[in-house]
Parts: sequence; structure tokens; C-alpha cells
Amino acid sequence: MPKVEQKQTVIQAIKENIEGASSVVLVDYRGLTVEQDTNLRKALREANVTYKVYKNTMMKFAFEGTAFDQLNDQLAGPSAIAISYDDATAGPRILKKMSKDMPKLEFKAGVVDGELFDVDGIVKVASVPSRDELLAKLFGSFKSPISSFARTVKAIADEMEEKGVATAADLAATVEKTEEVATEETTETVEE
Repeated sequence: MPKVEQKQTVIQAIKENIEGASSVVLVDYRGLTVEQDTNLRKALREANVTYKVYKNTMMKFAFEGTAFDQLNDQLAGPSAIAISYDDATAGPRILKKMSKDMPKLEFKAGVVDGELFDVDGIVKVASVPSRDELLAKLFGSFKSPISSFARTVKAIADEMEEKGVATAADLAATVEKTEEVATEETTETVEE
């Protein structure tokens, strides 16, 4: 197979990988040991993130006409690409976590949902919790007020049951009597 056809095959493979991607992150992987690289690849694979090393010129050709062509200016020196599909923050989040143990792993830039982020921006994106974590927090915040309301209603029902109030009509009559007594007391206080 001629070199041009081999290059076209690689470019086509990159295009297929980035098709439907929610985020693409470029990193500089120079200085990583084989063991570190293996651990990094394993962690990314478990999160359904594709991690590959391609030649910069191949990535430039593959990025043409896509939302990821914004990364072309960052393609200098050795570059690895992390492609996230379902969770746009999965790739950046795992890379950030792994970079704590691998200081030579450095972000270059990334595109998340069509928006270009520099190193600082992609680090901030990496700090965003996963979709599942955000949903859990959201539902937890819904549950708290509803639980409080349910406990309050239950306490009122128990109190009314103790007082012998069986129906809403009895409750309304009790409230009216309480209001009348309060009004009479206020009137007496004003007259004195």
C-alpha cells in the first residue's frame, strides 16, 4: 500500500473517532513511563474515552471542516488526543486526576461541545463533576425540602389526631375558634 493511501487510512480513522465526540483534549505526554501510559490508557478506556497518539499533520487533516479544527494551532510537538463521547468532562477529568501523579502529562487545549478552551479553561472543565454526580446532587436538593414538608404535614396530622380533630371541617372550626379567642384577647387588651 502506497504511503498516501496509508495516510488516508489514518486520517479516516481519526475522523471516525471524532465523529459524535462531545469533547476532544490534546495533551503533551512526553516523559511518561510505559507503566504510567498504560495506567492512563486503562483509566480512560474504562470511562469510554478514546486515547491515541497520532502525527500532528494527520490530526490537522482529520480536523478540517469539523468543530475540532480550532485545535490546529495547538498541534505542535508530541500530542496525544483524548476523545470523550457520552460525558464531555470524562476525558479532561481523568487526565487532570492522573496528572497529579504524572506531572509530565500536560494539557495543551481542548474543544468541549464546540467551544475551544485553553489550558486554564480545560482544567476548569475537568473540575466539573460527572453528569451522574450532578443529577444525584440535584435530586438530593429536591428530596430535602419535600422530606421536610412531608414531616411537617405528618406532625400536624398527628397533633390534630391527638386533639380529636378528625376532618378538615373540624380543623377549620378549631382554627376559627382559635382566631376568635385571639381577636377577643386583642380587643380586651386594647380596651384596658
